[in-house]
Amino acid sequence: MSEKDTELTGVKEIARRANVSIGTVDRVIHDRKGVSQKTKDKINAIIQELDYQPNIFARRLASKKQLKFAVLIPKVSAETDYWEAPLLGIAQASTEISPYGIEVENYLYDLNDKNSFLQQIGKIDLSEIQGVLLAPIFIEESEHFLRKLERIKIPYVFINSDIQEHNSLSYIGPNLYQSGYLSAHLMKYLVKKEETILIVNISHEIDNQHHLLRKEQGFRNYFLDNHLDNPIIKLDIKKTDFSFVSSALSKLLKTEQVGAIFVTNSRVSTVAKYLKKNETQRPIVIGFDYTKDNISYLKEGIIDFLICQKPREQGYKGIIALYQNIVHGKTAEKNTFMPIDIITTENCDFYVN
Repeated sequence: MSEKDTELTGVKEIARRANVSIGTVDRVIHDRKGVSQKTKDKINAIIQELDYQPNIFARRLASKKQLKFAVLIPKVSAETDYWEAPLLGIAQASTEISPYGIEVENYLYDLNDKNSFLQQIGKIDLSEIQGVLLAPIFIEESEHFLRKLERIKIPYVFINSDIQEHNSLSYIGPNLYQSGYLSAHLMKYLVKKEETILIVNISHEIDNQHHLLRKEQGFRNYFLDNHLDNPIIKLDIKKTDFSFVSSALSKLLKTEQVGAIFVTNSRVSTVAKYLKKNETQRPIVIGFDYTKDNISYLKEGIIDFLICQKPREQGYKGIIALYQNIVHGKTAEKNTFMPIDIITTENCDFYVN
C-alpha cells in the first residue's frame, strides 16, 4: 500500500469512528473553520487514541508544493574556517531531503560585521520560508528577527549558541557553561597553585557575545566551586586581526606572569601564532574547535588541548529537526547538547568533527 493510500485509510477510520465525513476530519487535521467545537473535540480524541499522525510529507508530494528552509549562519572567513563544518552538515541534510520537495537556501553573513547579518536577513522572503536554522551571533539583531518569526509562526532552530528567552523549536550545540566548566577542570591539572590564568575573549562584539561569556562563567565557577586560588585575569580583544591581537597580548604579558591561557573560541590559533613568534613565553593553552590552523598549532605543541563539539553534526541535525517538525509534525528535543570532546596531538588525526 502506498503512503497516500495509508494516509487515506487513516482518515477514513477516524471519520467512521466519529460518524462524520472525510472532509470534516480533514478540516480538523488542518485546523480549518467550519467544524463545531464538540465535533473537533471528538475527532481529536480519536486521533489521539489511534496515535494518528497525518502524512504531511505525502500531501506535499501530491500538491507539488515546494518547501523552503533558510539557513542564517556565518560564512567561512580568512580568520577561521570553523563554519565550514556546519555548512558540510547542512549540505548533507539538504541532499537527503531534496527529493521530497524541500529546498535549503543559505544566507551567510560576516562574523565580524553586524550590517552583513542585517543585510542577509533582508534577503530572506519570509512569505516563502517554512523554517529557519540560525546561529544567533548578534543578540539584539537576532532577537528582532526572532520576534518577527514568532509573530508569523515560522519555526526556527538554533545551532552553536542559543538565546534562552525565545521559543525555538530546538537548540543543537554545546552546553556553553559546561564547556567552560570542563575546560577549567582540565586546566586544574596543568597549572601550579600560584600560577595566574588568563582568559582571552576575541570578538568584535564581546559585550554581545553571550556564548563566550557563558563559557567564561563556567570556567570561573569551577575554580570557585572547588576552592582553587589561582588568580584569574581577563583580556577582551575587540579586533580580530593578528596585529591587534598580538599588540594586546604583548602589552598584558609584559606586566603579568601567566602560566596558562584559556581562549573562549576558535581564534585560539591567533593566540598560538603570537606565542610561536615569542619563544620566551609558552604558557599552557586551551581553546576551542577543530579548525585547520588550530590543529596545526596543536601538533606543534603550542596549543595543548582543544575542546570540540561536532559542528558538522550540529548543522545536519538542525536541518533534520526542521524537516521532522514541519513535514512529519514531530516535536524536536528542546535541547540537543553535543558531546564535549577533548582533542590532543595523539587523537586529532582520528577525530570525526
